[in-house]
Amino acid sequence: MEYRRFGRLGWQVSEVGYGMWGIAGGEGGWTGADDTTGQEALDKSVELGCTFFDTAWIYGRGHSEELLAELLRRHKEKQLYVATKIPPKDRNFPSRRDSRLADVFPEGHILEYTHKSLENLGTDSIDLLQFHVWEDAWADDPAWQEPIRRLRDEGVVKGVGISVNRWEPTNVLKALDTGLIDSVQVIYNIFDQAPEDELFAVCQERDIAVIARVPFDEGTLTGTLTRETTWPKDDWRASYFVPENLAASVEHADRLKTVVPDDMTMPELALRFILQHPAVSTVIPGMRSVRHVASNLGVSGREPLSPELYAELRGHRWDRTPTAWSQ
Repeated sequence: MEYRRFGRLGWQVSEVGYGMWGIAGGEGGWTGADDTTGQEALDKSVELGCTFFDTAWIYGRGHSEELLAELLRRHKEKQLYVATKIPPKDRNFPSRRDSRLADVFPEGHILEYTHKSLENLGTDSIDLLQFHVWEDAWADDPAWQEPIRRLRDEGVVKGVGISVNRWEPTNVLKALDTGLIDSVQVIYNIFDQAPEDELFAVCQERDIAVIARVPFDEGTLTGTLTRETTWPKDDWRASYFVPENLAASVEHADRLKTVVPDDMTMPELALRFILQHPAVSTVIPGMRSVRHVASNLGVSGREPLSPELYAELRGHRWDRTPTAWSQ
């Protein structure tokens, strides 16, 4: 495993981290989660050198954090970094332009869920506390700044981050001006290259860490989806891959398949594309089995993609705008 500096916080984190949404199960998540299988996968990731774990209270309503607590107890000798997220009080994912900070992240809610996460994680402090949604209109409001400063001053929180809404990579730039934000979590993959336009340069200039999420475009970039793919009604993907999105996603993936090298899988290509950008501190694929862990973490340290292939992949950029189904 190769390691990268996590911005100005200075941590050395695994360049392939662990996204924990998929293993938590529960309402609004991914079906098929199994705690035993999930814990085996988590243990395997530590064995292979993974040190960065991204979770959230909303993943299983605290269950993902509890699974991570068990992992931390089993590997006390390891330096593992924990990132979690405060859910929006109004439970709207994502937030909207007219969302009010008082309805989404009031001070009492920030403090309440910070301590809920601490209890679930079984720790005295949280390495990285992130806002799970964001509107940059809130940036200068002291109502979120003051509790964040206090949590940091008290040592309850070591770093503060923002998880940017889907397909809105610039909806965080004003917040970065406050100097209070240590990391940005953003969707970045072969299709979603828009973070390169403005966000990445700002993060590099200010030494702000970048967490690249959704590396496989919710499964599209695994190359396994077809126009006939279905999910259980209570699986989040059933509401995301509505017919118009599923058809377009499969079409884009099919075009990409024609340029995947014979000695490489599409998931490997997807991860290597992301890691090729120097602004990226870590990428956090979701992994629900030992097999997924081994293949995804095995990408770390591979040589850069050839200039020709990299240029070809850049031509597969797919700019999208938020919709009712994109969540």
